[in-house]
Amino acid sequence: MKPLMFILSFLFMSSVFADSSTPAPVGPRVSVFSTTVDWAAITGIPLKQFTGTIKGHDKSFVKQGLVLYYLDSFPCYGEADSVRVWFSPKGKMSGHLRLVCLYKPETISFAWRNADEQALDSVSTGILTCPVDGERNFTIDIAKCERGKNWKEIR
Repeated sequence: MKPLMFILSFLFMSSVFADSSTPAPVGPRVSVFSTTVDWAAITGIPLKQFTGTIKGHDKSFVKQGLVLYYLDSFPCYGEADSVRVWFSPKGKMSGHLRLVCLYKPETISFAWRNADEQALDSVSTGILTCPVDGERNFTIDIAKCERGKNWKEIR
């Protein structure tokens, strides 16, 4: 017991007398936790689940594949396990798009990048805004989506 107390005392004293002449850099802290409020509670409109399917074909845009990450925006937010999908050059969709919404959105936005299906997540290229067709099981036609600016162009 005495050796343990000695070691703990030594560690405590070392931290008290440690050189603090070089302060640790302090920068803005960014939270990665959701700031979403309970939209149903503040609007009185009940939340509903919506599922999306991606179709269409634009080989010049899809290339070897297109990774889409849903960007939360009113009236919807994405369910955590269902906001990343991959769209193949042949029109195959891999992944799920499930949203919780107050009502069906007219458009939804994605962060996008070109990559094959097995590529690891990486920095996306820019924003893609797509019209939504259908109701609870909606469809997004890639050919009707509008490419916004690339992230490097947004300031």
